[in-house]
Amino acid sequence: MNEQNLTVLTEFILMGLTDRPELQAPFFGLFLIIYTVSVVGNLGVIILTKVDPRLQTPMYFFLRHLAFTDLGYSTAVGPKTLVNLVTNQNTIPYNWCATQLAFFILFIISELFILSAMAYDRYVAICNPLLYMIVMSQRVCWVLVAVPYVYSAFLSLIITIKIFMSSFCGHNVIRHFYCDSLPLLNLLCSSSRDIELIILIFSAFNLVSSLVIVLVSYILILMAILRMNSAEGRHKAFSTCGSHLTVVLVLYTTLFFMYLQPQTNHSFDTDKIASVFYTLIIPMLNPMIYSLRNKEVKEAAQVAIDR
Repeated sequence: MNEQNLTVLTEFILMGLTDRPELQAPFFGLFLIIYTVSVVGNLGVIILTKVDPRLQTPMYFFLRHLAFTDLGYSTAVGPKTLVNLVTNQNTIPYNWCATQLAFFILFIISELFILSAMAYDRYVAICNPLLYMIVMSQRVCWVLVAVPYVYSAFLSLIITIKIFMSSFCGHNVIRHFYCDSLPLLNLLCSSSRDIELIILIFSAFNLVSSLVIVLVSYILILMAILRMNSAEGRHKAFSTCGSHLTVVLVLYTTLFFMYLQPQTNHSFDTDKIASVFYTLIIPMLNPMIYSLRNKEVKEAAQVAIDR
């Protein structure tokens, strides 16, 4: 019977954002605006940092890749979520579900380590300004983004293949609005202990290691700022870190709330709210934070608009 069920499992049913039909239209309008702003904002950052000659520095190189990862994982989730809100058929084909999971893991893990690279970049800029362009050479910058992409792709493939090569036994209702690893594990009838262990170990490693790099970088930055005699120098140093620090605080606070709350406090609704925040809202906020707090980005955007 199990083998028969495995052969006919061609799609999953997503429980979606709400089971109340009267809320689907308002949710669709709200999330369409959020996703549109996210796409326009992140594409704008990517284009500006690519074509504007004033933004050809390591800091904006990393910002471009941050915008790329934001665009990546919001697009992995956003369009399908919007379609399900208007069609009232919360289904996703088996292969699409695997693809969505793979790309989401790829981009969300890459973002963590690109944020770490940005913290290291700020540390070098403030603590070793005379050697900045030597230390943060083009080759070093590419290594600092290529390694996260390769590592994230490797981990994404392992988790996705391990899950989708397992037995679902015909159970296909996912308690989420997109294909995430933990809700999918609940549908497996074969043992998922090894997959859970892989996810637990690597999730802890990704969160802790990336956060340690950020914390160490900012502790060293703070020590350097406190040694500065000039108030103007301290203000300039703080202003160069403000946007990045805001982005880090928003993302890590959300992720720690999502994954470190006690199991007894976990609920489907709170997980959905947290997931909406870091899959759709954070990618919208990040380009806004950098645009509103960064004079060079605002000037580049103004020049582009005037053209």
